[in-house]
Amino acid sequence: MRKSKKVMHGLVLASAISALSFTTLYPGFGAPGVTRAQQLEGERITSNESPSIVQLEVPDNKALDKLVEMGFDLTHRVHQHGDKLEVDVVATPSEIEEFKKLGIKVEETLITEAEWNQRTTERMAAAQQEATITAAEDTIKVLQAKHYTNQSATFLYVEAKTSAGATASTALTATWVENGVEKKATLSRFVDYGEYIYHQFEVPVKAIPESVTITSNLGGSATTAVTEWLGEVKKGSPKKHYVKDFVDHYMDPNELYERAEQLAKEFPDLVEIIDMPNKTNGYRRLAQATIGSLTNSAVVVSSKAWGHEGGNDISVEFKNPGQASQPLKVTVDGKKIIVDLATNSSRNVTSTAKQVVDALNANASTLVSANTYRGNAGAGVVTATTTKLTDNLKAPERISREPQTVKAIRIGKHRDGSKPGVLGYAQEHAREWVTPLVTIETAERLLRNYAHDGETKQLVNNLDIFLIPSVNPDGANYSFYDFNMQRRNMTNHCGPNTSDPGYRNSWGVDLNRNHSVGSVFDGFVGASTSCTSDTYAGPSENSEPEARNLVWLADQYSNIKFAMNIHSYGGYFMWSPGAYNPQRVTLPRPTAGQEAFYWAASNEILNDIQDHRGTVILPKRTGPIPDVLYSAAGNSADYLWYEKGIYAWNFEVGADLWNSTTNRWQAVGFQPAYAEGHEEAMEFANGLIGLIKVAYSQSKDKQPPSTKAVPGNGSFSGPVDVSFETSEAATIYYTLDGSRPTFESKHIRLSGTREPAETLKIDKTTVINWFAVDAAGNIEKNYNPLSKASNFNSVTITIK
Repeated sequence: MRKSKKVMHGLVLASAISALSFTTLYPGFGAPGVTRAQQLEGERITSNESPSIVQLEVPDNKALDKLVEMGFDLTHRVHQHGDKLEVDVVATPSEIEEFKKLGIKVEETLITEAEWNQRTTERMAAAQQEATITAAEDTIKVLQAKHYTNQSATFLYVEAKTSAGATASTALTATWVENGVEKKATLSRFVDYGEYIYHQFEVPVKAIPESVTITSNLGGSATTAVTEWLGEVKKGSPKKHYVKDFVDHYMDPNELYERAEQLAKEFPDLVEIIDMPNKTNGYRRLAQATIGSLTNSAVVVSSKAWGHEGGNDISVEFKNPGQASQPLKVTVDGKKIIVDLATNSSRNVTSTAKQVVDALNANASTLVSANTYRGNAGAGVVTATTTKLTDNLKAPERISREPQTVKAIRIGKHRDGSKPGVLGYAQEHAREWVTPLVTIETAERLLRNYAHDGETKQLVNNLDIFLIPSVNPDGANYSFYDFNMQRRNMTNHCGPNTSDPGYRNSWGVDLNRNHSVGSVFDGFVGASTSCTSDTYAGPSENSEPEARNLVWLADQYSNIKFAMNIHSYGGYFMWSPGAYNPQRVTLPRPTAGQEAFYWAASNEILNDIQDHRGTVILPKRTGPIPDVLYSAAGNSADYLWYEKGIYAWNFEVGADLWNSTTNRWQAVGFQPAYAEGHEEAMEFANGLIGLIKVAYSQSKDKQPPSTKAVPGNGSFSGPVDVSFETSEAATIYYTLDGSRPTFESKHIRLSGTREPAETLKIDKTTVINWFAVDAAGNIEKNYNPLSKASNFNSVTITIK
């Protein structure tokens, strides 16, 4: 039996990671009403299956990377679970059963909201040890030691890194004092794509410890203070006269755009609607039918016209003429196609599927095209039947089938490009119903508080704000009315072998994999070239009008300096780089100063999210995409950062909810009950306005940064590690040969993944010249690197 590409991906992967042998099953065998001869010639065509979200237990990060490479539809929700991973995957019932048979443990099947297994104390993965590392060689760095209070519990979270981390047997243990009692927890080792990242643990605590000590089984040790993550939830001091809560249900694209137009009409001095130049391909499909129930005798017929433009009116009749020795004949009568099938001397039908296909293509090509089922030779004899073609679309008539104009809401008192721009865009992935509400709620708050809230007026007066409620209106309509798990747009790039209606829920391009930086076409991981994969990158970079619209917007409005790509679910807050190659070499990391700015701005934004109902975006889900999730080749935020220099973040709304009764994290799903979806929209609208506030603060920043080399000028008896202290997040450009530093000079980078800025090891007498640039573009001492100015910083390190 021919299986879909997606199922075959699952079989290959499951076989690889479980090392189990298996026998392919043929559901057609033993089916009632089918003879043995028919079974040998063709198998039953199974109906299109509806997928659900299932939680899989995947052995390790290598297996997870294989899932990503093979284009499985991961939901962004990935958890470390002991030495294994828990991963949410969109899968059909057949795929779920294959997972079970092949040794991948299916923890739970989720619908729209489900409970996760209780988090257990993590243990170290069993793996082959590297050469023995002595305690003297084992150095521990504590990267983060934080406490935070979520909606219903207080947690202690620690990240630590050991120089012996490449060895799986290296174990780290945390100890702290809680209400006078010593507590312990083993840290989990996090390795991604073969690279050791760090160890971490997270546990609920009843009292906040002052410090935590991390010890290694090799003898290393480090102690650090425990500090607060994000800050306390602000209670009892709401903003005076600040109004919010302007959404009360999930909105389809038509409703979103209508709301946008209403706002523009109501606030003409503050709002304009931008019509994107690249129309979508439309919420439309060809009318189709698979005629026949066996693979070798089925004929797939597709209309030449779109379903709504007449394709749905076409009928096809396969007719036994009832006479002996008749030839195959096709007659077209208006929208009715009659196929008189060939017969033998006994009046039995002899026309095969392939013969009927050829006859239809030769004689009815003005109305339809035909092909055998998924590349089958079509040697089976067809049966008499009558079928009406249909595009299978179920949206009401008010939903246009025509190509749509994607709209952006532009908000600002001065919309002439003179003010810094901020972009928020949602619903690249159609099924993420909460995300457009974030943009609409944000627009409403900015406009309806403008007249009486001083802070809002400052934001609108001094910024140029762009909000795209739905990047992907066609896919969103399909998700609302036809197939709720639709991720992509609706464009079918498949050939005839994968274009029968049984594949209708597997067509489309993942718009967040269709961009030109770090794409699958450049060899990066995290997208697929299979047209039926849910991470299909398209036939080429920027092939889709929806992706080109985002590029156009960034090109047209060069004042845009900040962007937020709003997705769901899982509760992440991430930034570039977003992709790596099969050797886990990422796109270039930001400079240490840029990374520091990302973290500093994130702290402000995440505090604002927390203020709504106490939701904490966890420290382990905050940071560059590869450090906290997985590779996403060709994503749009990477395009904005690397090509346009825009500070670009990714929200993943829908953080897990902690159930203090069961002591388990509870997933919320793409389309939670609206009461939960509403809360997510409210808190992430807080966060989007938080980004807007960050942009406003930066627009006022005219103060150059100041820096200091530590140690400074002096004589030393041996090599010296020189670090730099900065007054704010800033990129430092330096030279070590006495020359003038410029933007082409080396810059200070991070010392390692999720580590602080590097130090310069000076082992001979050296003149260090440098200057710093902050995120607002202010240059230290107003130095001009493009001139012959000499007002840069300089120290001389003399090594005796």
